[in-house]
Amino acid sequence: MRILLKLVLDCTPDAAWRALHSPRAVAELYGPLLEMSPLDPHPATSLETGDDVPVQLRALGAVPVGRQLISVSERHVEDGRGPVRIFRDSGIPLTGPLSALDVWDHQMAVSAAPGDPTRTLWRDRLVIGGSAALPLWPLLWATWQYRAVRLRALAPTWSYEPESDRPAAGPATAENETDADVAG
Repeated sequence: MRILLKLVLDCTPDAAWRALHSPRAVAELYGPLLEMSPLDPHPATSLETGDDVPVQLRALGAVPVGRQLISVSERHVEDGRGPVRIFRDSGIPLTGPLSALDVWDHQMAVSAAPGDPTRTLWRDRLVIGGSAALPLWPLLWATWQYRAVRLRALAPTWSYEPESDRPAAGPATAENETDADVAG
């Protein structure tokens, strides 16, 4: 069974891609209804290909609803509009009601929005399987609709311009001259 989302977000594809790799940004997508916290006492600040990250899920921050393993991989492809980056979580629910699922394949594709490279086309696909897939599908579908609302709300907060490592431009002085300034 599948659950699909397709949205245009108010952030650049690079900002969306950074957010997908941020455990904090990912956890915010479900808040405040569902809290996702890493079980590792020293969690990574970025999710990378090959990572297997166990997390605890709590409804409203208090009621345990199970543990989930986030298993990260990614790939880059081209479509008719240009580059597409795909983040995949092929982990599995470990405990709780979702652990009755045999299949958990969550892929999120990020690319430039058609006609506007400053916005992101976000495609989200969750494939679930097993004897519990049919009864759990309505709950997961509703969760993904909530996720869409949160994506739209949070995406503008993901954009930022990283600070440059270079000194600010200004009049040449002995303190900020570069070799090129001196040679020229």
